[in-house]
Amino acid sequence: MVDMENWPEIEKAATEKRRELVFQGPTFNERISCDGGLPPALYSLALLNYLEVSQCPNLTEIHEDIQRLTNLQSLILCRNRLSSVPNVVGMLRSLKVLDLSVNSLSSLPEGVTQLKELTTLNVSCNSLEVLPEGLSRCTKLSNINVSKNRLTGFPADFYSEKLDLLSILIASDNSIEQLSGDVLKLAAIKVLDLSNNKLKEIPSDLSDCAKLKEINFKGNKLSDKRLEKMVNGCQTKSILDYLRGKGKGKQGEEGGDADGGRKADKGKRPQRKKKEKVGDQQDETEELNKMVVRVLHVSDSPTALSVTVSAEVKDVRPYLVCCVVTGMNLKAGNALKRFLVAQTKLHDDLCGKRTTATIATHDVQLIKAPLTYDVKRPTELKVVSLGRKEMTAVELIRQLQVEADELRKQKRRQNVTGLHKYLQLLQGKAMYPCIVDAEGHVISFPPITNSEKTKIKKTTKELFLEVTSAVSLQTCKDVMDALIVKMAELNKFTAEHREEAGSDGEGDGPQDPAASSEPSSELTVQQVRTLDQDGNLKVVYPSKTDLCNNISNVTVIW
Repeated sequence: MVDMENWPEIEKAATEKRRELVFQGPTFNERISCDGGLPPALYSLALLNYLEVSQCPNLTEIHEDIQRLTNLQSLILCRNRLSSVPNVVGMLRSLKVLDLSVNSLSSLPEGVTQLKELTTLNVSCNSLEVLPEGLSRCTKLSNINVSKNRLTGFPADFYSEKLDLLSILIASDNSIEQLSGDVLKLAAIKVLDLSNNKLKEIPSDLSDCAKLKEINFKGNKLSDKRLEKMVNGCQTKSILDYLRGKGKGKQGEEGGDADGGRKADKGKRPQRKKKEKVGDQQDETEELNKMVVRVLHVSDSPTALSVTVSAEVKDVRPYLVCCVVTGMNLKAGNALKRFLVAQTKLHDDLCGKRTTATIATHDVQLIKAPLTYDVKRPTELKVVSLGRKEMTAVELIRQLQVEADELRKQKRRQNVTGLHKYLQLLQGKAMYPCIVDAEGHVISFPPITNSEKTKIKKTTKELFLEVTSAVSLQTCKDVMDALIVKMAELNKFTAEHREEAGSDGEGDGPQDPAASSEPSSELTVQQVRTLDQDGNLKVVYPSKTDLCNNISNVTVIW
């Protein structure tokens, strides 16, 4: 019989009508061992929308009463020893995130395919041999991780136009033998990892995936040895260009007499040239209307910032990209307010209310370089949060939680607020991520806040931008791309409307003599490198593969 005195957290959650609950680590593992599983009372907490039970190897099964938690949006059951999951998990109609990674699962229940709201599915590090048919019914899926299993392929209906939001597919370290050319039906795919499988061919159709930015096919013994060499050493764009060339070659073979086709083309060339001239004139007009972003290579700037990343962030919030932007006019009129509103909108939309990624902006002149991306214990991390006094991370999160609960009561809302959502990302973490300057001051505490010490103002001329994520590096790059494009749009608007400085009631001293000259909307983005603790390059942003997709209104000059 279960002794409820061993589970005071459940009674407290029921009394306080809590919506989040986390059981993690040795203490809870021992209780599960003593009681033979999770206590039945857990399944009576109908208001829960976030439940995590992790790092409990004595947990081998989940009771069918899990179906009673109908408000669950996130179910995290990772790093246990589950051998099965009940089919009734499909009754959790509100579920958006399902994490069953690092267990002992040999199959997934068909019920998973009934989760119409599911956006993230992580079943990595199990013993799965097949995925259930019908995953295409989960039309909101955007992120799937099935790495480190025993899969030999994907279900027949997996390559479906219905999965038009699927952007990340991680299937590395399996035994997958074939990637179908129907992969092009996954129109939103951006990250595709099929490394360390048993692929012999990569379909040329992959080059038609317009949004694809990051692929990994390393560790496959491909029949095309040149392609095998490329996947082990080349960037995504080069590989896709090669596949595109192979695809065109096949079309030429199927099209019959290639020489005859060339001869027929010769007679059409003069007429085609006339059309091209008219087209060129239109292109020139469009080009003049484009916004301009100039990239300054890190080697061209002897004082370029860099960020050293400690190894410990890997288990907390591993992904980071940074850059420095100059030319952004924040002084004129409402320019600063427009920029802050745009950043908030990106946080709400593209960043999923900070749950997917977080943006932070700093005044470069207030930064004491070099910078380090590190972790600290919650009680040791001290930060002067925006508009607040210095406090520890524990104090800050407690205060924010109180404010979020009060906001929910005022609005009479049952669901968690956006603030609740990103606060819970750090629940159960022994260490918190932060960016620290040369003097040891925390200037950023993602995903919670950045520091008042480096806050941007109307007089800021150089901005240090950072994007962090626990999802993927490509997520950081996508968000940074979107941020820079939005900054270019705002700067163009400011230049065209010629607002006076301080017209929003925030005077900032004497007028800058340069401001009276013809305003320019051109932005300069200076590359920033992130390095490991040995000084080896981890990533540089922007690289040649960044700022290139879906930004037809911007001219990028390298």
